[in-house]
Amino acid sequence: MGFCVLGGAMCTCSFGMAPSTLMVTPEKKTVSSMPVATIMDHVPMKNVMPFGMCQSMANPAVAAATAAAFGVLTPMPCIPVIPAPWSPGSPTVLVGNTPALNQSSKAICAYGGVIQITNPGTTNIQIP
Repeated sequence: MGFCVLGGAMCTCSFGMAPSTLMVTPEKKTVSSMPVATIMDHVPMKNVMPFGMCQSMANPAVAAATAAAFGVLTPMPCIPVIPAPWSPGSPTVLVGNTPALNQSSKAICAYGGVIQITNPGTTNIQIP
């Protein structure tokens, strides 16, 4: 069993250079005065904030900057592109008819980065 993910949880991207905070909007149900995250909290710049600089060559900005630097990898500012919800989520715990997010869930950026939860925001609420 993993831990429930709350608003303010820390996450990382495999191509990002800094951690980020997961923002969960307050219309969700709350636990300990913090909103509970669901698999649908994957919207860039609303729920998932940038991870500092991006190092993925699939990112057009990084590819262009690297080409301009004669092939030397040149990271550019991260702008996450997350087309699909977090996966897998909790199959049995629903928050407003949407599966709750647990710490083992992952999201995939369109530029190839794997986004994962490093600190769920709580260590006393376990969900499957």
